[in-house]
Amino acid sequence: MKLREDTIDGVRVVRIEESRLDTNVSSELKTELLRLVENEGAVNLLIDLKLVEYVDSSGLGALLFGHRHVNANAGSLKLVNLNQKVKTLIRIANLESIFPNFEDEQHAIESF
Repeated sequence: MKLREDTIDGVRVVRIEESRLDTNVSSELKTELLRLVENEGAVNLLIDLKLVEYVDSSGLGALLFGHRHVNANAGSLKLVNLNQKVKTLIRIANLESIFPNFEDEQHAIESF
């Protein structure tokens, strides 16, 4: 799985550099999110989905996994740069309250 990580104002920004967040990469994303929270102490995560065109149920499951781990450590997981398909999937799955999402990275970072 291709990822790029940055830390901006205390927020760990994880940029997913894949077109699909599906069964093929979801377990790697879970591993990476667990590493960030448990090993590096990152509790405020911003997941950038700018390059992601498709998310399936296992991709949503990986994001929920990350959400549970940061919540258990008094943190937050938020999303930025979602395309319309991904926004619709999150709305249909009734996960809008779980995954705050933003159009703009700076506003997302300021929201933590």
